[in-house]
Amino acid sequence: MTVIERREIALVDLLDRLLAGGVVITGDITLRIADVDLVRIDLNALISSVNEQVPSPFEEPV
Repeated sequence: MTVIERREIALVDLLDRLLAGGVVITGDITLRIADVDLVRIDLNALISSVNEQVPSPFEEPV
């Protein structure tokens, strides 16, 4: 085993790295019976941390 294979990353460290840069999640879900679309859900989500350098997109500028 190499050093990279033995390296363990805690879940908290992984989440910290993802939130620091931001994550975009997209997906489509379709419920279909007999080739008839009954329900379609489109998912677009942005997950990111907010601080002084990266302000919240929901607040009005000062």
